[in-house]
Amino acid sequence: MHAAESLIKRRPSRKIRVGRVEVGGDAPISVQTMTNTDTCDVDATVAQIQRCVDAGADMVRVSIPSMDAAEAFAHIRRQVDVPLIADIHFDHTIALAVARYGADCLRINPGNIGSDQKVREVVDCAKDLGISMRIGVNAGSLEKDLQKKYGEPTGAALVESAMRHIDLLDRMNFQEFKVSVKASNVFLTLDAYRLLARQIEQPLHLGVTEAGSFRAGTVKSAVALGALLLEGIGDTVRISLAAPPEDEVRVGFDLLKSLQLRSLGINFIACPSCSRQEFDVIKVMNSLEERLSDVREPLNVAVIGCKVNGPGEAKEADIGLCGASPRSLIYIDGQKSHLVQTSEVVDEIERQVRARLLARREAAERLILRSESV
Repeated sequence: MHAAESLIKRRPSRKIRVGRVEVGGDAPISVQTMTNTDTCDVDATVAQIQRCVDAGADMVRVSIPSMDAAEAFAHIRRQVDVPLIADIHFDHTIALAVARYGADCLRINPGNIGSDQKVREVVDCAKDLGISMRIGVNAGSLEKDLQKKYGEPTGAALVESAMRHIDLLDRMNFQEFKVSVKASNVFLTLDAYRLLARQIEQPLHLGVTEAGSFRAGTVKSAVALGALLLEGIGDTVRISLAAPPEDEVRVGFDLLKSLQLRSLGINFIACPSCSRQEFDVIKVMNSLEERLSDVREPLNVAVIGCKVNGPGEAKEADIGLCGASPRSLIYIDGQKSHLVQTSEVVDEIERQVRARLLARREAAERLILRSESV
């Protein structure tokens, strides 16, 4: 176990299921995203969901604003196997429809679905079909009486709103839900989640809503979600960006990898480059990220552009490159391995990565065969 892993003690929470994915308890922190296609365009939505799955998404949320979208969801459900979360507001009949069409989770606010009887119909349906829910509270859509009471969105206001919905589900004896209290402000987000984490046992879905563009939104989300995750708060995350949803997934996993909470794909250690570099580090890294984007197994790869920090970083990686000109040194498992022409480092690192992963798979297969023969 890495030192950082032992330092992060997860908040105890109830474990629920979103399809085949467990959320909360001792389950890995999951990464999700949301489609931004027109749900009624089935082909476009399916294609986007598949890109998100290829990027590693554990689950995908789809907005269902109308009954036509619900009918389209039925076709989408048949074409993808990733757990799907249906996002519904105002109309409980849409929630009932998508539940029967195969949604794995319903994202609702019980307070805006309608009367308690309508909420009960949705809850009873979820119970019958084994579907979980997410209560989603946003700073931008607080109830009018809470806006008046607090004057502005605050952490306490978000939590009071969430607790109203939670209490309603409690009265209906339904506990299979997770909760989010999102805001676009980092400090408001931190305050709300910290308050809520002390009051309920359900898993928490983390996110900074309307975080912004790819660059700004990534920074804002990393600050807020990183702080919460370091405190052990959070069971599933979405990085909300004005960017393709598959990019949200990649950033989500990069955040979890940086905290050693999840391992998915290559963990690159690369120098930012300076005048000491003896090859174009940025160009090499861009090429490697593109070529190895299909890799899902965890592996540490160091790409360092000079002899100052190169040996130290390369020794700590599974595969390391200490750059020089005209030839660079390749390290394997912390040991000097061989020299390669610097013009060929991208090809060589890809070759080494794929050879390592193939050897892992073959070793695992041999182990399975031996166990079956005993």
